[in-house]
Order: sequence, then structure tokens, then C-alpha cells
Amino acid sequence: MRNAVVTPEGDRIRWVELAGEEPARVYVHGLGATSPAYFAAGATHPLLAGRRSLLVDLLGHGHSDRPEDFGYTLEEHADALAAALTAAGAQGAELIAHSMGGAVAIVLADRHPHLVSRLVLVDANLDPVVPRPVAPGSSGIASYTEEEFLAGGWAEVRDRAGAHWWSTMRLAGRTALYRSAVHLAAGTTPTMRELLLELKIPRTFLLPEADGPFPGADALRAAGVTVVSVPDCGHNIMLDNPEAFAEATAAALGDPHQGAGTDPDPDYRHPRPAATRAMPLE
Repeated sequence: MRNAVVTPEGDRIRWVELAGEEPARVYVHGLGATSPAYFAAGATHPLLAGRRSLLVDLLGHGHSDRPEDFGYTLEEHADALAAALTAAGAQGAELIAHSMGGAVAIVLADRHPHLVSRLVLVDANLDPVVPRPVAPGSSGIASYTEEEFLAGGWAEVRDRAGAHWWSTMRLAGRTALYRSAVHLAAGTTPTMRELLLELKIPRTFLLPEADGPFPGADALRAAGVTVVSVPDCGHNIMLDNPEAFAEATAAALGDPHQGAGTDPDPDYRHPRPAATRAMPLE
């Protein structure tokens, strides 16, 4: 376990680091998750192993500190992550980022371009969402006031999340979880999608094939973003279909065994575990 101080108050981000060749690969989890739990199998898959890999827990999540006086906006998450990557000497890193982590990664690439050389976004949030009571993910959490959430709303979210998601969500600070969800639902200005369109680095967006046509996919492709539909998976692509995730990610990162510079073949057919197939977008 490695760590770095990322705020003036001394709060620390922590990560699990796997030794390997540079440039580093940085794995970033979604809302209420933790990178070691979600990405360990992917980072050590034969198609992705051998590179220096940082499985980072965002501030407020997993093994990282949970400050109560931190805002947990997407910009603040990105700046804290930037401080951790700078301390780790991980400039020009390849980021593989899931859900909320994808939104943070886009903001990081926009605000700290020297730290990011490639993006693989795994069913990431690109647009604001309207808070809706009882909805899954950030929309449902953001429908509470902070006082309501801390006073007991978190238990309702726990019951809706289910045992799989709650196993990592319970590690997050409740204030951190709430504020992260509120700011994820609100998005950024310009939006994460607009920021992604303007980035000049190689970018790939993975999404579940079952979701159907992806809104705005043509505009993303026109801007140079490779959009890959992965079958036999839900929102947690790396858990539901680890083989397809590894193949698509290796192709996106230009692994020579996967055909560098070419679009990955989306026709992967590996079964997924039933336990995580219905997990919602965060």
C-alpha cells in the first residue's frame, strides 16, 4: 500500500501498486467503490499485466482518508488525484476509469494534461442527471439533503444498493459518498462529455452492449473517441466479463498483441457472473 498527502490539511490518498514497465497505468473506481476490489483481476490479466499499475482509491473512498471538510466536487477529486500521481511520479499515465472515476479522469486530463496520455472510460458518466428519489446511484443519493442522508438516508441507499455494491460502499465516508454523488449528478461546466470531445489524447469508451445505441456516439467517434460495445455484461464490465474487458482495454491501450492503432473487435462472448449483472450506472 502506497500513499501521498493530497490536501493542505494532510489528507492522504492510498493505492495498491503493482511493479512493472512505464508508463504507469492508473485504475480509478466509481462511486462507493474501491479500485483494488474492482480492478485487481483486470490489472493482472495476462493481456494487461507487466506494467506499473496504480489501483487508486479516491479521497473519501476505500483505504484513502475521509475528510469531512473536503468538497468532493469532480474538480477537487481530480486535483487530489493529480497530487497523488505527481507524488508517485506517474506522469503521462494511461487511465482506466469506471463510472464516476471516468468523470474524474476526464476532468483530470483537462486540468492536468501532463499526467494523462490515454483514457479508457468504462461506462463512465458523461452528462448531468436529475436527482430522483429511490433511483439507483448518484441520482438517488442526490435526492436527499445532506442532513437527511446522514440522519438515515444512507441506510435506505444501503438496502437499495444490495450486498455486492454495499460491500465497498460501506467503506466510503458518508459525507464523502453524499457529496461525491451530488457533484457527480450535477456534472461539470462544460459537461464531462464536452470536455471529452475536446481532449487530444487517445480515448476509448466501453459500454455494455445490452444498453443499446449510445446517445451521442456519432459525435464521440467524429471527435476521435473509439466507442466499444461489450456484450454479456452490465455496468461493472470489468467484473461481469473480465476477458472482454481485458481484450478491449489492451486494444485501446495499443497492446501490440491486440493490434495497436486499430479499433477493438466488440464481438466478445464470455459469460458474466449473475451476481453483478444488474448493477446500475453510478
